[in-house]
Amino acid sequence: MVEGLSGPLRGAGEDQGMGSLLRGVSGVRWGELRYATGAAAGGVPPLLSRIAYGDESTARIAVDDLGDAICALGFVVGEATAPTVPFLLELAGSPHVACKAELLDLLGNICRADQWHSAAAATRGREDHADYRRQTGWETAARAAVHAGRPAVEGLASSVRPEEAAPARKLLLTMDSTPPFPEP
Repeated sequence: MVEGLSGPLRGAGEDQGMGSLLRGVSGVRWGELRYATGAAAGGVPPLLSRIAYGDESTARIAVDDLGDAICALGFVVGEATAPTVPFLLELAGSPHVACKAELLDLLGNICRADQWHSAAAATRGREDHADYRRQTGWETAARAAVHAGRPAVEGLASSVRPEEAAPARKLLLTMDSTPPFPEP
């Protein structure tokens, strides 16, 4: 699921009871990654599990909590955001996950995020401009991860269920209006 990742993001180790969904979660070294808030991202797997296997109320709260962690304020991504996106897409495509609209909205927020790029542009030519290099990389990777999930989103957009199709079409429009960032 997170095949494109290497280095500290991938870990050895077996699946840690995530079930048929989220099998690749244990392959990401979450404790070495940071949320948008700067805290260690070790809480991602339990939140993803609650979304996948919790009742509707539990899942919705978990999406909200995860959104606060990986896309703070709805527009600030962190180091753990891009590795989380494939799992959000997997959950959105799963037939039994209750909160598809919320997942798709979160993916839209991640796709639109450009806080770090905006800050870097505002400091261009100043001494502190280089300070944003890491953060703009997080945004670039997060947006690219959302765009990589386009086939899954297109499938949801063709659903006969309006509660799935409408937010998926909205995400496709967001993807069309916010192309991937150019590589540095």
